[in-house]
Amino acid sequence: MFGFLRQSAPALPIADAIQQVANGDMILIDIRDHGELAYSGKAKGALHIPMMRLADRADPRHPDFNKALSPDKAIGLYCASGARSQMACGLMKCLGYQNVHNIGGLGHWIAAGGTVEKA
Repeated sequence: MFGFLRQSAPALPIADAIQQVANGDMILIDIRDHGELAYSGKAKGALHIPMMRLADRADPRHPDFNKALSPDKAIGLYCASGARSQMACGLMKCLGYQNVHNIGGLGHWIAAGGTVEKA
């Protein structure tokens, strides 16, 4: 029943995600809501697509599709703790994205040396 919550791909170490984002090899998505973003900023280079908009913004068939996304590129998702980003990974896979990673929460990003920028 809750199979969409399971991440089938092996977990990607956050330090690797930081390097991939810096190299342009991974698209990083912050799925937190606007209030969370305003309060704490976001990971440097991350797209902000709130969880409630992810289904349409990540769907290439939808008129609101974010053209910065590519089903062929690695995608890293984070939220505040990693729970919502885990659900978002399942959604992205249902939309055809193959290389999707839950990197946890913004705090995990910071603890691994990732930088934050004000939104």
